[in-house]
Amino acid sequence: MKMWSGRFRQPLDPEFERWQRSLDFDRRLLGYELDASAAHARALKSAGILSPEELIAILQGLEQIGERAAASAVFLDDPEAEDVHHFVEKQLAALIGDVGYKLHSGRSRNEQIATDLRLYVRAAIDQLRHELSKLCNAIVDRTELAGDAAMPAYTHLQKAEPVLIAHWLLAYVEMFLRDGERLADCRKRLNLCPLGSGAVAGATLPLNRMAMAQSLGFDAPTANSIDATSDRDFAVEFVDVLSLLAIHLSRWAEEMILFSTQEYGFIGLPETYSTGSSAMPQKKNPDLLELVRGKTGRIVGNATALLVNMKGLPLAYNKDLQETQQLLFEPADTMLQMLPLVTGFMKSVEFHQEAMERAAQSGFMNAWAGATYLVNRGVPSRLAHERIGKVVALAIERGSELHELPLAELQKISPAFRDDFYDSLKLSSVLALHDVVGGTAPERVRKALGLAREKIQSLREEVHAHA
Repeated sequence: MKMWSGRFRQPLDPEFERWQRSLDFDRRLLGYELDASAAHARALKSAGILSPEELIAILQGLEQIGERAAASAVFLDDPEAEDVHHFVEKQLAALIGDVGYKLHSGRSRNEQIATDLRLYVRAAIDQLRHELSKLCNAIVDRTELAGDAAMPAYTHLQKAEPVLIAHWLLAYVEMFLRDGERLADCRKRLNLCPLGSGAVAGATLPLNRMAMAQSLGFDAPTANSIDATSDRDFAVEFVDVLSLLAIHLSRWAEEMILFSTQEYGFIGLPETYSTGSSAMPQKKNPDLLELVRGKTGRIVGNATALLVNMKGLPLAYNKDLQETQQLLFEPADTMLQMLPLVTGFMKSVEFHQEAMERAAQSGFMNAWAGATYLVNRGVPSRLAHERIGKVVALAIERGSELHELPLAELQKISPAFRDDFYDSLKLSSVLALHDVVGGTAPERVRKALGLAREKIQSLREEVHAHA
């Protein structure tokens, strides 16, 4: 029996009926549907609609549905059920008789799907934040192993200044921690319960909405029934956050790909996350990294599609909203599959620290330190920049590094140069020079590493509190 068939005299076109069904993809919401239905059943009992015996029968029936679904995926293959809500009603009536139909008293599928999706996104956020904490922890572990080893930092893909390898890795930790914070913000805004909103105007029975909300772990009921049944802001925001997380992962993947090439030689790809070529026996290809980079486009595409789906919908519920579900599920699935693999890669990747350190000591990356030397000797900054530019030009002309130029030649450019200029160009001096909060001086990086550990621990505690 259809949930809406009373006023209809003709059956649906068979092709249309198959086409408009959503059970194939919203069956994944079954657990949330059962939880929300149990909360609604208790509210119905409190409102005097269900007797204690009927409530027990319904709760036991819902529990049995969950057990059967867990025991066999075939159980969910129902060619008649339109969606997960219809499926549960059908199964419940089959188990406990007509009492099962009383469960739908005072509620609408519009509020049911809005509730199920919020529960789904909330659970996905908790899982994702847990995976992010593990990824950040893996990166910080590698940061500690890197010690005070250095590498080139780049701007415009050109060598810029030397930094600690640890400082470079912690840049990604900052990105991923921000992603975790954005997910937490999204969770806070979505954690309101639509149950009791009815189809559009609110429930027709005196249901205790606060009790239903609290039983499902929501902070409070939604404030407006029209908004509650048609709102998918939480889905848009969630997938937007995943898009930015995917972009951060893609930037990480791109840099790892570059640094794994023979031209850079900074990292060695772990064989457990790489493949070979069917034609060229020598190849080791960065397949995990390339797939991370490639899947970013799909996640961003889903975010765009969600926005387009919502842009012209009048209030309140419209069937178009059914199309938002797969756009929501796919990015969450992709990210939940991807993050553990990225974490595994970070645990396995080999950093060629000697090659990185060699690269950090060529290419005039100590030029700004040289200009700072002149500033500290009273030369105005702009003039110091110009003088060191001339020193670099001279070094290029002679095919040497700055520290290889004779002092007499330097003093022709500026009398401020002294013997101690050469000490200021050493890698250790250049690194130590950046002694500010957020800088790459070794002591600053050690403090930053400790702070990162604290932030990761805080993230893990927050996730545990929601478990």
